[in-house]
Formats: sequence, structure tokens, C-alpha cells
Amino acid sequence: MTGITEDDGGTSAPAGAATEGTDTNLAHWSQRLTQALQILDLKVDQQLVARLTEESSRAVNGQAGPVTALLVGYAAGLRAHGSSASPQEAVQSAADVALRLCEHGTEGGPDSKGWSSTAQ
Repeated sequence: MTGITEDDGGTSAPAGAATEGTDTNLAHWSQRLTQALQILDLKVDQQLVARLTEESSRAVNGQAGPVTALLVGYAAGLRAHGSSASPQEAVQSAADVALRLCEHGTEGGPDSKGWSSTAQ
């Protein structure tokens, strides 16, 4: 996964026309929202966000998808602000952690050996 994906510009087959319109609308919305939030140096990887929400929803429940997207975005913002990482690198790094956690569902995974299990 590259971490950066842009809209295909409408090159989908006619059978995907409904998806094409949705993708275009989502790309437009993402651009408007990043501008309104003044996050001008971020190109939203719609496929990565969709993968995060789908896999976390499957691993936990349907409500885990939006929560995962929010937390990954928040973690990426903190990392990008406090280091030399680009916004895209910060998003990819946070997404990788979340996707690894999704592999384990609600038990085990990368958080089971760290400070999060020590009640600190």
C-alpha cells in the first residue's frame, strides 16, 4: 500500500458508474474538508481510509470503523506536528498500527505487550 491514492478521473467502466460518482463526490468532499480544516498539505487516501474502516468494523463491530478513522487521523496529526514526518507518512504509520491491531480483533496484538496493559 502506497499511502497516497488519487481519484482515477472517471476511467471506470460504465458498470461502475454509481461508484464513479460516489468516488468523485468523496474526492470533492475530502478536498473541501481539508481546505476548511486548513490541512492543505494532505491528500486523502480514500482507499486506505475505506480499508481501515472495513477491517476494524470486521474485527470489532460496525462502530469501530469511524472511531478507528478518527483515532488514526488524530495520531497522525500528533506525529506530523511533532516530527519531520510528512502528513502522508504519519497517516500511513498510524494506519499500519491500526491494521496490525485489526488482525487480532479484540484480543492480543501490538498493544498487548506495551504500557497500555499495565494500567499506567
